[in-house]
Amino acid sequence: MGAGRGFGGGPRSYLTEEEKKNRPKLSKQLLFRILSYLKPYRIQFAFVFAAILISAVIGLFPSLITGKIVDEALVGKNMTLLIKLLILALITLVGSQAIGVLQSYINSFISQRIIFDMKNQMYAHLQQMPHSFYTSEKQGDILTRMESDISGVGNVITNTLTTSVSNLATIIATLVALFSLNWKMALIGIAIIPMTIIPARTVGRTRWKLLTDAQGERDQLNQLVSETLSVSGSMLMKLFTREKSEYERFVSVNDRVTRLTLKEQRSGKWFVMVIGTLTQLGPLLIYFAGGLLIISNHDATLTIGTITAMIALVNRLYGPVNSLLNISVDFTRSLALFSRIFDYYDKEVTIKSKPDAVSPDLSQTNIEFQNVTFTYEQKEPILKDINFFIPSGNMYAIVGPSGAGKSTIVNLMLRLYDVDSGNISINGTDIRDFDLMYLRKNIGVVTQDAYLFNGTIRENLLYAKPDATQAELESACKIANIHDFISSQESGYDTLVGNRGLKLSGGEKQRISIARVALKDPTILILDEATSSLDSISENAIQNALDVVMRGKTSVVIAHRLTTVLSADWILVLKDGVISEQGKHEQLLKENGVYRELFETQFKRVLNNEINNK
Repeated sequence: MGAGRGFGGGPRSYLTEEEKKNRPKLSKQLLFRILSYLKPYRIQFAFVFAAILISAVIGLFPSLITGKIVDEALVGKNMTLLIKLLILALITLVGSQAIGVLQSYINSFISQRIIFDMKNQMYAHLQQMPHSFYTSEKQGDILTRMESDISGVGNVITNTLTTSVSNLATIIATLVALFSLNWKMALIGIAIIPMTIIPARTVGRTRWKLLTDAQGERDQLNQLVSETLSVSGSMLMKLFTREKSEYERFVSVNDRVTRLTLKEQRSGKWFVMVIGTLTQLGPLLIYFAGGLLIISNHDATLTIGTITAMIALVNRLYGPVNSLLNISVDFTRSLALFSRIFDYYDKEVTIKSKPDAVSPDLSQTNIEFQNVTFTYEQKEPILKDINFFIPSGNMYAIVGPSGAGKSTIVNLMLRLYDVDSGNISINGTDIRDFDLMYLRKNIGVVTQDAYLFNGTIRENLLYAKPDATQAELESACKIANIHDFISSQESGYDTLVGNRGLKLSGGEKQRISIARVALKDPTILILDEATSSLDSISENAIQNALDVVMRGKTSVVIAHRLTTVLSADWILVLKDGVISEQGKHEQLLKENGVYRELFETQFKRVLNNEINNK
């Protein structure tokens, strides 16, 4: 007479205040959208539901057979019948379990395939999102949508949907069997169920509150561990000798987590005892009422076997009833899960290729900005009516104080953002008319912050050209003056670079980044502070290499170093979002304007440092 399953009043049985406040509205459109992900697997679902119905019916047999064993085999002292009934009970039991396993297999297949489909769709969609999405959205939120939310869909399918159908089928089949055996005893047996529900929900709310508080403290604990035991955090802690204070803070938070967890666990013990007592009370009432009817001869059809079967059947009701009572909570959470996922799916891809996008010949790459104005999220434009022309094959340098809009010009050329007004053209074709992938394939970028994936040097280089030969890799690395360093490593080109290239120096990362662009061999080259991470000796070597890479290419260089500026064909001086001056170095110095100020305060200081270090 085991207690019914599922009466934990568990932590997922109640909605938080935030969940109640943000409860999504069920609409026909939302429902059909959810069902669209289930539609490709409708045949598998049909098998699952058929298995559920068959399992619910077969699951009754052991209880009913138990009644016959008592009445016909034991009371009748018929050993042959007893053996037959026991074998039949065993067969139905094994059959029910086998159907359950089959149902579980199909269920897992459906849920994992839907997760597979949704993750593919999400990843493909996020790939197309504009750069502004990644600068404004938290990375943790993106990972949560990709992992936790979509993976939670599997739980929705296996629990909210199929478990609800299974529970409903079990309840209906069990009630039919109970009332078929004896309607009076059936009413007595199910009368105890409400008595188990009330304390379950009351205690469940208390446990949920304690668990929520404990989870909040765990989040704080995880945040503390993540911050202080990361590469940067642990170094900062050591540099400022904060080990003792951070340890004390950890102990304090850990103590609160432990206390709340213990309190939550203790609160459930008495609850389990009460529920266990109540679930045993139902069978005791059936024994009492049944015994009274049999002993007093008030019901000649009632037998000991019937009472035994009914007790077994009543025990089958507890778990499914409690689970269905929480269906509204599960349903709300399921809708919220899908709503969060759909919210990302519905984010507009604002920068994309037009249906009639072109891929023009780029043997000539004249670049022109015409009346370009651009604003980020702030009201004040970062670029205001920008006009300039870069002849094909020329190298233009863009200089200016921090925040002047230099990197924004680069971002607009790559269509990471689109202009608010005006246009940017290459060989007279507006870049918004280009096929987006074709445009970016023809532009190579080396940034100040060289980003490397956590893999080998070879894998990072092949990101530019997956089919590159070893000879091509070595040629690109020789141009970037990094081949000798790579060859000196034990694993050569298969050397691991670590997370974000942390196993390499800044200069080594930058050179690999330059080699990667050299391997790409674009028609237009953009260097955004490309040599800023290098010492003077390395910079000279790299500058010579970049001269080779830039030869014959239209190049745009954002630089703070005088050596880079001096080699430019033309210099654009940017300040407060406008081109305040332009010309060659000597000419701009004579104007005693922004460029002269930059030369005196920035370029000249760097140049003097380089001379002193030689």
